[in-house]
Amino acid sequence: MNEQYERIAIVTGATSGIGEATARLFAASGYGVVGSGRNAEKLADLERELGRVFCAVAGDAADEAVIDRLFAASGARFSREPDIVVANAGRGLGGSVKDADLGEFREVLDINVTGALLLLQKAARRMVAMQEGRFPGKAADIVVVGSTVGRQISPFSAVYGATKFAVHSLAEGLRREIGPKGVRVSLVAPGIVVSGFQSVAGYTDDLVNTFHDRFGPLLFGEDVARAIHGIVSQPPHVHFSDVVVRPTRQDYP
Repeated sequence: MNEQYERIAIVTGATSGIGEATARLFAASGYGVVGSGRNAEKLADLERELGRVFCAVAGDAADEAVIDRLFAASGARFSREPDIVVANAGRGLGGSVKDADLGEFREVLDINVTGALLLLQKAARRMVAMQEGRFPGKAADIVVVGSTVGRQISPFSAVYGATKFAVHSLAEGLRREIGPKGVRVSLVAPGIVVSGFQSVAGYTDDLVNTFHDRFGPLLFGEDVARAIHGIVSQPPHVHFSDVVVRPTRQDYP
């Protein structure tokens, strides 16, 4: 069974936006996909639509048990360990440092940083072992979805940006650790993407309209998914380690 799939991928946050678009593109490219999210109904819809190529795991991406289930599901459905892991799950939080809600920030920190680190650790340990004797014949990829506000301080989401600065640091640190062992770790930092992210982050309609006016046409999840697919499609010895994807008119951040 496992030979029918070119690669096996885990994608967190697969129920909307960049994660859903990436899962769909991977499935269309002949990959087996294990996708996670908190919206069990949406995951069930994706399973029905995409068929056996997609395996759903419902739950919180910051929950270690859920992360373990992702890897177990790969073996159960596809009889293989994943050779692609996309750490995409996360949520936003609008507002300044001075006025940020600390209760909400703790939740954002848990999923954006702690959850991401848990996934990176488990993926790295498996992939380092996987690549012994395989590299450079075959690739193994960990792709971390960051943000342009993890590079430039944002006036409208400075606290959220702090979590992305942390994620960027984790990605680069891991790249230096396991790149020499044949595992590619890539950071993708999107600019403003049209999705449900803005409403969850608490951005006002006026602010979102300002984004469209200043920077539009804005990105969609499919635009970032193509960049992620391009990264993992390179020959095993070629590594696009740090990629920024912005709307053409977005000058800052």
